[in-house]
Amino acid sequence: MKTMLRFGLADHGRLVSAKKLEHADYESGYKYEIIDGRLYVSPEARTPENHLELWLFKKIWNYADLHPEVVNYVSNKARVFIPSRKRTTVPEPDLAAYSDWPVDRPIENLKWEDVSPILVAEVLYASDPYKDLVRNVELFLQVPSVREYWILDGRDSADEPILIVRRRRGRRWVKRVYYYRDKYTTKLLPGFKLVIDPRR
Repeated sequence: MKTMLRFGLADHGRLVSAKKLEHADYESGYKYEIIDGRLYVSPEARTPENHLELWLFKKIWNYADLHPEVVNYVSNKARVFIPSRKRTTVPEPDLAAYSDWPVDRPIENLKWEDVSPILVAEVLYASDPYKDLVRNVELFLQVPSVREYWILDGRDSADEPILIVRRRRGRRWVKRVYYYRDKYTTKLLPGFKLVIDPRR
């Protein structure tokens, strides 16, 4: 009988295949991604980070509910396949919004490899800032469908976070920063208004 692989924090950086990841067992308390063929292990969200994640998710979910012609699916468990990398690279953003989710396809036939988001977002609190501020900036730029990449940064204060927005302009990002209680709007989501205040 085959022994099931069990991954944990000690396996960070280990060379793995996507198939091994799918059939492995995992030590709880960590998030697992495959980046350039290697396992990337990071801690699960702490309570303040989870609060910010769910707050942002709810805002986008509510928008999608009212504007399915713009966003027809939102996930907080998405896997985004980066096609241009030599080795399997699949970051898992805290939020991903899709405009062309195949709603008519049987659910059991859906695969992350077949879809690609227009918007991705990460919540930065106590996790590795390199992952969100450097690594994912490069990776998400390689996904043509991704028009904006947001980072909700609560490192200084989860009660008064800032929003870092990268908008695609050709082959580069244009970066803007929005502070606590600023209002963010975007042409990507017509009619959407986000006041940067996690208590609203």
